[in-house]
Amino acid sequence: MPTQQPFSVILLAGGESRRMGRNKALLPWHGVPLVQFIAQKLSAVSDDVVLVTNTPDDYAFLGLRTVTDCIPHGGSIVGLCSGLEAASHRWALAVACDMPLLNLELLRFMAGLRDGHDVVVPVIEDREEPLHAFYSKTCLEPMKEHIERGDRRIISFYPEVRVRRVTEPEIDRFDPRHLSFLNANTPDEWEKIQALMEDDSP
Repeated sequence: MPTQQPFSVILLAGGESRRMGRNKALLPWHGVPLVQFIAQKLSAVSDDVVLVTNTPDDYAFLGLRTVTDCIPHGGSIVGLCSGLEAASHRWALAVACDMPLLNLELLRFMAGLRDGHDVVVPVIEDREEPLHAFYSKTCLEPMKEHIERGDRRIISFYPEVRVRRVTEPEIDRFDPRHLSFLNANTPDEWEKIQALMEDDSP
């Protein structure tokens, strides 16, 4: 079996956490800040983790390579574009900083689907999960074009690139409860994730 092409990780911590009421990236998880737990977990699959944040001083303790949004308050597509441009490898996995139940086997499976595509994105209940997806640097130009036009939807450029959608049956082989896609936007969501702590292996 051939060795998989390496990929970077873009860890997006640019949100303002308004609905949570505090910085969700710094919520405690397994004894460390949530963003640190996720970064450590993803270091098992990548040698290049890039943190995208507009408040780099808040995350200096991580010792990660950090980039800021090329356009302040530009939304997730700007953060994704900034991280992808800074990535050391041709491919990067983009994940949000509030998804602690990531499944590494699912991510490795998705990494194996990259050949012949520009994006590999899971689809749950007919909805794409663009912040749990792989992107090639070939996406940069179409991303920038949409950003310049003011179209800040993170999937706005998908029609212009080759997208491999990962189906629910494929996902269910690794993550039948779809825990990978749970994120903490509100206190209620955070409580739900904490209740599932024992289902995750740090």
